[in-house]
Amino acid sequence: MTGKNIVRGAALLFATLVLGACASTDRTYGTSGDIAVTSLTALPAPESTMPRFSSMGIIEVTVAQDETLSGTYVIGENGMLDFPLIGEVAALGLSPTQLAAVIASRLSGEYVIDPSVTVNPINATPPAISIGGQVERPGNYPMAEATTLMRAINTAGGLGDYAREDDVLVFREVSGERYIGLYNLEAIMRGNLPDPELYDGDIVMVGDNPGERRLERILQILPAVTSSLVLLDRVGRN
Repeated sequence: MTGKNIVRGAALLFATLVLGACASTDRTYGTSGDIAVTSLTALPAPESTMPRFSSMGIIEVTVAQDETLSGTYVIGENGMLDFPLIGEVAALGLSPTQLAAVIASRLSGEYVIDPSVTVNPINATPPAISIGGQVERPGNYPMAEATTLMRAINTAGGLGDYAREDDVLVFREVSGERYIGLYNLEAIMRGNLPDPELYDGDIVMVGDNPGERRLERILQILPAVTSSLVLLDRVGRN
């Protein structure tokens, strides 16, 4: 085989590998049977931004009409609050206002007339978001450090080497519905799009670019091959 044929064969192999890498990147959305594409242009905000209770959380409950019911309580490992008179109340994931409303509703009528209930967390789980995918330091971060999408990415150390800036997903649950927002981080960083706010419980996932991964592996091999190809090409012309 001549040097020119080797060069031509290497170029064809390179093009085939690159095209194969591009073809393997799945850029489709909403194809699961449980997911529907909506007409929303922005993720809905949660109904409440207050802390939500977790198992073993300690709370202070005040019932204005009956001081004997007021006191400090612990949410069980199963997420249930064992409250006098009404028994177990599902507290896991509720905000203080929501839990107070549930307790008042259960007490109302049979035990207390028109009860006024307040709930204050003593050791509630601090607001946080989860950041994963192609970032330098995936993990859970306090909301105070990641109030917007750009701040969240910066808090996680920035984008990874193989991140897709146009493939950033934010998962959010609102009123029992789970929403997924797709964002173009490059456009946001350029100021072409607003930097969206994040809320407690949001999950941020930065997409991966498998095509670039393969391309880098190929480029790591090519310098040595190219040197050999040049050498062979020179020999072929002598």
